[in-house]
Amino acid sequence: MKKEIYLALLGLLFLSGCGGDSSSSSDNSSNAIAVYNQAYQQNYEEDSISEIVTYAKDAYVLVDPFLNGVVENIESIKSNNNQVSGYISIGTGEEYRDDFVELEPYLTTIPWNDWSDEYFVSETTTGIIDVMKKRIDKMANWGLDWVEFDNMDWLDENSSDYNLKVTSVEAVKYVNTLCEYTHQKGMKCMAKNIVKGFDSFDGVLYESFNNNKNWWDKAGMKSFLDAGKLVIVNHYNEKECDKVYKEYTDYYHNIEISFICEDSDLERYKHYRNGELI
Repeated sequence: MKKEIYLALLGLLFLSGCGGDSSSSSDNSSNAIAVYNQAYQQNYEEDSISEIVTYAKDAYVLVDPFLNGVVENIESIKSNNNQVSGYISIGTGEEYRDDFVELEPYLTTIPWNDWSDEYFVSETTTGIIDVMKKRIDKMANWGLDWVEFDNMDWLDENSSDYNLKVTSVEAVKYVNTLCEYTHQKGMKCMAKNIVKGFDSFDGVLYESFNNNKNWWDKAGMKSFLDAGKLVIVNHYNEKECDKVYKEYTDYYHNIEISFICEDSDLERYKHYRNGELI
């Protein structure tokens, strides 16, 4: 009788957290891959191209291919069996981009409060898709493997503040159209912070903060994990990166979560592979 109670308690502990059904392995092996990020950071330094060329292996490597000095190194990065992803903001137009003038007719005239050189996409039905497709064409020609779609959720909290004309239905269609085109060009789609309505995406990256962890749609994240898609947590400004990594794998009962962490002591990213610091 005591043994039965003990086993029942173990079962209850295992089912707590996210959902009931676990997708973790019974051993310590993991297919979680290393993640490098040259495209953006929250507080400190992004990974440099030279560091990526030297150290990144079997990793997901995010770059901003439209910046000087990046495209020339894509072949070298890929030679170490890395999957190279190109950053693209599809919910904003950035003043410093070469195609900003082409985007302007589809943007709000009010700059984003958080980023003064960016403007939200105001409508998606007349010509903005063609401008974005040109970016995707370039990334395909440069040999990228993925496109990471930033600001996919731009409409959720900003439609009233910035008088955006686009509807939620139009926004979802716009994003999915761009992912479909990315697939046609032979590349994969990486979602950013949101997966609801975007089942065709091949992976998702969530931005996590030391004072705001696990804030996203947890069932959505679990659905991508259960489907065997690449799931990345990019965690910012943290003194205890190892602890946070374990918190996420424990919560979702899944060691397949890939993780990159902005270490507040080192003031740079720390990288992990198969659950271990590299």
